[in-house]
Amino acid sequence: MMSRPENTEIKMPAIALESISFAWEDIESPELVIDELKVEPGERWFIEGCSGSGKSTLLGLLAGVLVPQKGSVKLLDENVGGMSASGRDRFRADHTGYIFQMFNLIPYLSVIENVTLPLRFSKKRRDRVGDPEKEARRLLEQLGMGKLADRKVTRLSVGQQQRVAAARALIGAPELILADEPTSSLDEGHSEGFVNLLFDECARSKSTLVFVSHDSRLAGLFDQTYRLKGGSE
Repeated sequence: MMSRPENTEIKMPAIALESISFAWEDIESPELVIDELKVEPGERWFIEGCSGSGKSTLLGLLAGVLVPQKGSVKLLDENVGGMSASGRDRFRADHTGYIFQMFNLIPYLSVIENVTLPLRFSKKRRDRVGDPEKEARRLLEQLGMGKLADRKVTRLSVGQQQRVAAARALIGAPELILADEPTSSLDEGHSEGFVNLLFDECARSKSTLVFVSHDSRLAGLFDQTYRLKGGSE
């Protein structure tokens, strides 16, 4: 039997789901069933599906907020589904940036304070940036928000808030970026522009992107598309 050369690097999937089944307590049949889903490091995946197909539930599993009733969720070769709640919280803080559909910015903080917020909860991400304010301002500049870094987020347009939410998810170069319908309030032209800006920063940090959207027009921009079954139009 031939042995593997010692210097050969084994490339593990960034995301590996196997035999997943998840159902809410008040629903008889599983809302989400996935036989297998593997996402390689640095890939950009578009997740689509009808309303009720489980798109947000899938992101909840990937974020470690939810755990499946059956099957395994492995992220960066770690069995996240088998971790304690506190373990999942720590893993999420260190390795995952999340762009919420409604952005979830903190209204009493400035733009730059919102962007640097994740670094308060993760030493790993904080150590990667060196100077938090400098990195936050760089991200904001790349996203066209450099002149608004010190403004209160309550004084921003929807599109501007969206870019702040993206910068907050990206700071500290987390390995995984999860985006939940972040372009739902934008028209087609602005949506595509935002996605391309997101791609640029994910490529710079070598982050893996999972992007959930009902807007199938964006699917062609991504490396891979995965459609969830079920739900209703």
